Amino acid sequence: MTQHQPRHHIKNTVFILLLLIAALSLLISGCSTEEQPKTYRVGVLVGLDFLSFMADGFKEGMTELGYIEDENIVYDIQVSGFDIANYQSILQKFVDDKVDLIYVFPTEASIEAKAVAESSGIPVIFDQALIEGMGLVDSIREPGGNITGVRFPGPDIAVRRFEILREVMPDATQILIPYQKGYPIVQPQLDILYPAAEAAGVTLIELPVEIATDTASVLQQVVGDTEVDAILLLAEPLLGVQEAQDAILAFANERKIPIGGLYISVEEGYGGFFSLNTNPSESGRLAAPLADKIFQGIPAGSIPVVSAEMYLQIDYGLAQRMGLEVPEGLLVLADEVIR
Repeated sequence: MTQHQPRHHIKNTVFILLLLIAALSLLISGCSTEEQPKTYRVGVLVGLDFLSFMADGFKEGMTELGYIEDENIVYDIQVSGFDIANYQSILQKFVDDKVDLIYVFPTEASIEAKAVAESSGIPVIFDQALIEGMGLVDSIREPGGNITGVRFPGPDIAVRRFEILREVMPDATQILIPYQKGYPIVQPQLDILYPAAEAAGVTLIELPVEIATDTASVLQQVVGDTEVDAILLLAEPLLGVQEAQDAILAFANERKIPIGGLYISVEEGYGGFFSLNTNPSESGRLAAPLADKIFQGIPAGSIPVVSAEMYLQIDYGLAQRMGLEVPEGLLVLADEVIR
């Protein structure tokens, strides 16, 4: 005889099966969500176009930390010349787009980034930025707010460039210093140079240029027939403009004046025979661990600022062609010697 299960028992079984299916669906849905990592969006403002490869260093550093472009991180890279209004426009778009992080350089663009992003809560990492007297951070150990970054040791580099120039040219007493007029990071460098120059019995001849294309005419107006023994270049954007660089090189060659501070390669004649600077690619890499900490939930303002290391490059062949004797001790200290 066939036995029939009670109807209520069948209903209970169906109900339990439905519950199991629902629970399994939720479990699968939850696992699916966990398997999809967050994709971080980073707005990158390159504030001086000739520093673009610093962003490459940052991206390489992020890749090494497991952030793969177009998989779990995307970059919106915007390149600008020195243009405050354009900086502000680009940064405001980053804020409107609600990016997870703003990576910005150099100093002036970083200052604007702090101002634009402050009320948004978007963390900012600056790079190649002078922090002394710029109001960017509260301190190196506790930058404060929503900002941290990689410090550019501008004053330290400026005085060391002066010392190196004097090591190679101890008889130089009249040194010309061209720079972009009104550029904020120039004054801290001059402030540290003047006491060093006074102690060495050296006269500094400032050449502030407002419009890069006017460099040649400003040279004539400011320098005229004044004797110049050497040209010392600072960390600033004037020489990043080709017309300005050409004017300085033409002046140097006409008067046979060596140039120091930044390496300017020339096949013949007078150029920049040594450079003391930071390595932009390596500076970019230094910013990557800071971004990683921020993505792990650490407030930007509690992450200590790091400093980029100095990199000394000497064109020994050019120095010899200009009749300069580079001390052996200086060559030993150089990170790179071009012969």
